[in-house]
Amino acid sequence: MSVVSHPDHVTPEWLTQQLTAAGYEGAVKSIRWQSIGAGQVGENARLTLEVDGNFPRTVVGKFPSTDPTSKQAGIDLKNYAREVFFYRTIDETVDIQTPVVFAMEFDPETHDFIVLMEDLAPGVQVDQMSECSVDQAALAIEQLAKLQGPRWGDTQLLDYPLLNRDPEGPDAGSIYQLVQPGFFDRYNARLSDSDRAMVEAVGGLQTAYQSYEGAPALIHIDYRVDNMIFGGPHPLTVLDWQSINVGCALNDASYFMGTSLSSERRAQEEQKLLKHYLDVLRSYDVDLGWDECWQLYRHYAPAGLAMAVIASMLVGETERGNDMFMTMAKRSIAMCEDLETLKLLGGSS
Repeated sequence: MSVVSHPDHVTPEWLTQQLTAAGYEGAVKSIRWQSIGAGQVGENARLTLEVDGNFPRTVVGKFPSTDPTSKQAGIDLKNYAREVFFYRTIDETVDIQTPVVFAMEFDPETHDFIVLMEDLAPGVQVDQMSECSVDQAALAIEQLAKLQGPRWGDTQLLDYPLLNRDPEGPDAGSIYQLVQPGFFDRYNARLSDSDRAMVEAVGGLQTAYQSYEGAPALIHIDYRVDNMIFGGPHPLTVLDWQSINVGCALNDASYFMGTSLSSERRAQEEQKLLKHYLDVLRSYDVDLGWDECWQLYRHYAPAGLAMAVIASMLVGETERGNDMFMTMAKRSIAMCEDLETLKLLGGSS
């Protein structure tokens, strides 16, 4: 099975076939493309088309990373398989705004893939090293509830192999502890003594951090502004479903607020934003009280730090990636300190 897995492999004939199957009429005469975004595991390209008929003039394709280390991580972690699985199986069962997908291909042997989707221009992506506004955060937290609310507590989600950890493989806590020395080696000059102490403390509390026996919910895992487009065809569109999983819903809420807002703004606005999230969840008849919600939010404050420690060691190193992982780690550390998360997890404050 030969799968289109790079923009250079997209031909006018193939694209004409896919867009015709999606309901358009006409033909693609020629294609030019340019890279967009700064993905760590996947590559995105905008395809500009010369067309006849009512075909769109631009579309976007997502492909495997061209960096060998990042691509292998995408294969080993089943990121590419999960992305295609989400769009094929889960997307239509939830209410979160995602891009219109015209075509998908996936090779289960090589994990080569393409997701061909609508171009979300002139929507904008907030730089992860900056921060979103409070209004943008409210949109994001509302969309998160629209992902989780429709299938809150749905035990059928546990039947999907791609939404469950391989019992024979390492869990996230083990991976964190395995890669922690490398994280220290790479970022030692950028970490304060208190930063290093928090990284070590969270590593020692991974069993408590990973424990959750409540209602299963869909979690994006990487729910942050780098994976969102504000404006364009929709007020907010959420992308990058390569880590979709099942777990505690508040993992995503904590991760978003701990990585996508400055520490100062997050501390000022987090309770208001979290109450808005809870109000939207309750519109789906989700039975979650404020006290439990707040405790779970505090519990998952290390989510951004865990992602920074693990992901930085699994993907190819870039200057922007290093800056991004440091921003995420330091914001998450500040969140853990503000919310006294170590004490909550059973460690020292």
